Amino acid sequence: MITQLMQVEAAPQTRLKVKVAGAQTAVSSYQAVNTKIAGIKSAADTLNQLGTWRAISATSSSPSVTTSTSTNLSATTGSLTFDVTSLASKQSSTIPVTTYTDADADGKLDTTPAPITTASSITLKKGTYDTYGNFTQVGDPVTIDISADKSAAGVAKAINAASAGASAYVLKTSDSTGVLQINGSKTGANNGFVIEGLEGAGQNGESIATTPPKSAQIQVSGGGGTTYTVSSDSNTFSNLMNGVTVNVSKVETGVTVDVSNDVSSIADKMQAFVDATNAALGEISNQTAYDPATKKGSPLTGDFSVRDMSQKLLSAISTGLTYPNPDSTDLVPLAPIKFGSLKQLGIQLDRSGQLTFSKSDFVAAYNDDPAKIKQAGMAFGEQTTKLTKTMTTNLQSVITGRNSEIDSLNSQISNWDIRLAAKKTALQKQYSDLEVSLGKLKDQSNWLSGQLAGLS
Repeated sequence: MITQLMQVEAAPQTRLKVKVAGAQTAVSSYQAVNTKIAGIKSAADTLNQLGTWRAISATSSSPSVTTSTSTNLSATTGSLTFDVTSLASKQSSTIPVTTYTDADADGKLDTTPAPITTASSITLKKGTYDTYGNFTQVGDPVTIDISADKSAAGVAKAINAASAGASAYVLKTSDSTGVLQINGSKTGANNGFVIEGLEGAGQNGESIATTPPKSAQIQVSGGGGTTYTVSSDSNTFSNLMNGVTVNVSKVETGVTVDVSNDVSSIADKMQAFVDATNAALGEISNQTAYDPATKKGSPLTGDFSVRDMSQKLLSAISTGLTYPNPDSTDLVPLAPIKFGSLKQLGIQLDRSGQLTFSKSDFVAAYNDDPAKIKQAGMAFGEQTTKLTKTMTTNLQSVITGRNSEIDSLNSQISNWDIRLAAKKTALQKQYSDLEVSLGKLKDQSNWLSGQLAGLS
């Protein structure tokens, strides 16, 4: 009985919970629409960026020379022919060393590695090498302590621990000999080094033999038969043409790199905008749909503002493009430019209310007049960005309001929990007292029945 009574008492709270569930469903629907509208805004922002319309692509005539491009406002198109005259390499320094000796002449090699020098430290100087192999020190030298272990392995370990721009290891050539190999950490003539303190440390008193590092070099053909040389510490050249990176891997001649506008990349950005818009239109349609057969609506069926977003998006496409003349000034105001149908950008509306995009039409229009299409495309992107920004702002405001409503309803539900708990306690006490009273009445009834039975 108490349970049934509590269900009646909890009816207002149940209605509040139903309201919360409905509000939460609506918030999820608003968020879904907002996400799709934000997708349009992002795609439109991309169309409004100058870097999008300055996308370039680069091709190389040689498989050993690869190219990559980046968004660069100063990127240029054109052609460059050059010879790869050298590749970048690290410095390599070696010295043949004795690793173990038979100091006690017992016919067996000692188990302790043999020292290769009496010095307690060596010095590593960093610097550059010119084309003739001459070394010029740059910066302060690094002193490396080898007093703990003067063997070849100990020297290699100390060099590695110093992290001074070189690494070392011992290559075993026999049970008692090896080669101490010291390599530079980076390629390029600017990343050389000299080690002092190992003079005469070789097997027969040899000193370190060095193969200097090299920078990669290409020789570019200039005007009037002139040439000029470009160097790089690595095999990557990023300063030949703006926005283009060239990687070389082989010495060869007559390599040509061609750079042109990447119209296909721009068209892909237009396609991304169309896809984002169709996704948003589909989401709005789903969230506001009404089925007359079942007489059931969707979470946002009654929200005119959301349905109106769909109409505004379609209107922005169907009415054509008009935008301010970029050459207009306060002193010399010019009439807006009426670009007309967006079909010129390859964008159209089909019978179902969806957008279609023709990449071939866009590419043809761009190749015919790049400046015109770029100007119109950026203007269209700017207008759509403003439109969708307003939409997302309004949607976020609605979402914030609904979330505040949910918080308020949840607070009321919590208050009802306290109220219902108190009501249940009161009912339990009331019926408990009734049971006690009924028990007493039953006892009295039994007593009276006994008395009456005695009289008879």
